[in-house]
Amino acid sequence: MNVSVRPVGRAKFGTKVEVKNMNSFNAMSRAVDFEVERQTGLINDGKEGEIVQETRTWDEQRQCTVSMRKKEGEADYRYFPEPDLPPLEFSQEFVDECAREMPELPNEVRQRYQSLGLPAGDCQVLVEDKALVEYFDECLTFQNAPAKQIANWLTGDVMAWLKEAKTGATTMPLRPDVLAEFCVLIEQGVISGKIGKDILPELLLGAVRGAVEGSTEGCDETSKGPVLRFVEAKGLTQISDPLEIEKIVDAVLAQNQQQLEQYRGGKDKLKGFFVGAVLKESGGCANPALSNEILMRKLNGE
Repeated sequence: MNVSVRPVGRAKFGTKVEVKNMNSFNAMSRAVDFEVERQTGLINDGKEGEIVQETRTWDEQRQCTVSMRKKEGEADYRYFPEPDLPPLEFSQEFVDECAREMPELPNEVRQRYQSLGLPAGDCQVLVEDKALVEYFDECLTFQNAPAKQIANWLTGDVMAWLKEAKTGATTMPLRPDVLAEFCVLIEQGVISGKIGKDILPELLLGAVRGAVEGSTEGCDETSKGPVLRFVEAKGLTQISDPLEIEKIVDAVLAQNQQQLEQYRGGKDKLKGFFVGAVLKESGGCANPALSNEILMRKLNGE
């Protein structure tokens, strides 16, 4: 593939740069995009002389091309004219029309996701699969959808499940609106991340459809979507009432007087024991930050 970035109106081509040794079409696409941006930037900055005739390759980790070796002249490349490929000239109107009809390109999607606060790694995972991009974009249409939270679950636990189940985003039972509501509930503290991990396998298997049928369309803070009804039916909503958590902590301390004395005697490592005991006593539903605050206050006799 040959791409020219010479300024409009200039007949003579600029310095040729070759990019090779790539192992996927995706890498090839990103390498071309990077070189177009790199060389265009140098030309616009008046640094065209820094574009040298060389062979570069794509560095996947750094997401850029790097120089492999420099060549002094065309003889080193063994260039020759291709007699069966006559030059083609296109009008600017035709080029503009093609640009308008082009779908959103991976680099544009990547930039759009980065503007939402997604880390580069998550953006890259998403843009490598068109079905994931479409799924994620549909998740974002949900009211108050937390982009970063959704991306974390989608590129982590959900993709791990997809790989194990040998299926794709377009065929899994977990609907985009359900995943979005699931992430909103975690973001709002209605359910904890631990509860989320516990119920996600059921949601991935379509448990919401089977247990509590309903649509999330038009859901707001005053209406209950299927995921909220699902967790309420299972009694898994997060406990965030300080008085309720205080009762749980008091019960744990009363049941473990010996360990309490040891902790107050200087055995600080028992803190983890009490944290786990409170979590178990609450059925995993106690707000972690609030329960930790109350627990430490009680442990220290305040």
